[in-house]
Amino acid sequence: MGPSVQEVAEFIRRQLRLVIVGQNAIIDQILTGLLAEGHVLLEGPPGTAKTLLVKTLARVIGAGFNRIQFTPDLMPADVTGTNVYNTATGVFTFRRGPIFTDLLLADEINRTPPKTQSALLEAMEERQVTVDGETHRMSPLFMVLATQNPIEYEGTYPLPEAQLDRFLLKILVDYPSLEEEVQVVSNWSSGFNARRLDALPLECLPDSSIILQCRAAVRDVVVEEGVRRYIVNLVRATRPPAAPNLTWGASPRAAVALLLTAKVQAALDGRTFVTPDDVKAVALPVLRHRVVLRSEAQIDGITPDEIIADIIRRLAVPR
Repeated sequence: MGPSVQEVAEFIRRQLRLVIVGQNAIIDQILTGLLAEGHVLLEGPPGTAKTLLVKTLARVIGAGFNRIQFTPDLMPADVTGTNVYNTATGVFTFRRGPIFTDLLLADEINRTPPKTQSALLEAMEERQVTVDGETHRMSPLFMVLATQNPIEYEGTYPLPEAQLDRFLLKILVDYPSLEEEVQVVSNWSSGFNARRLDALPLECLPDSSIILQCRAAVRDVVVEEGVRRYIVNLVRATRPPAAPNLTWGASPRAAVALLLTAKVQAALDGRTFVTPDDVKAVALPVLRHRVVLRSEAQIDGITPDEIIADIIRRLAVPR
């Protein structure tokens, strides 16, 4: 028997806190995505340690890490790779792109056109990439963590709903508190340098396969019939006419996402069964990017989180 999901998660948290100040809820949500085998969309202003967090996580769990800066001129082959003709042998050789890694940071994903955005879709859904009819498998740990800037929308290509639905979680990253920001500045004043992670006393998991073991343990978490119905009822309550402020509600894929992430929540709490509270704890990051607001609601300043929170309050909880 290896370490429990709880023990592994606490070890990762401790190491990340040596580098990241605050952001505890963000760390837990990224851990949820990692253990549920899902992809994560991070939305927040620049300079809030999104890249540093992902880079440090990859180092702590012993995973490969690549970062792609998405720009308007980025081509699909720049992401997936391409076949290169070898004049010496007279054959084509596949040169792998940066997508072939464990943790892929897709930085500012909405700055590249849809054609290049779609280069990620097959890898995210099928865990494989097809180039010139040949299929190449991804790493068992493969996970996309994409970022987008909520401040600037000029020159961007908003992700279509079908692509947003491929992300297990949408995590909102906010500015740190006053004390946390003072701590960040103090750390840099004392010699901390985010570009020199090798100089920090970070411990790493002895083997990245421990994450695969934790994922297997999460799959064994039990979800009773009443909780499964609660998940489905919650998702269905986001669809019109049940939700008059929404044009479109969450899909059945959202119900599956709630199930998987609630299992992780239970495992992180050291339980082998899911409760309705586990579902509530992950509902906002799972659902907020899967619903579409009516234009009237947007004008009134209503947010998806407010609508989902109201649905949770009104929905009957199984006993």
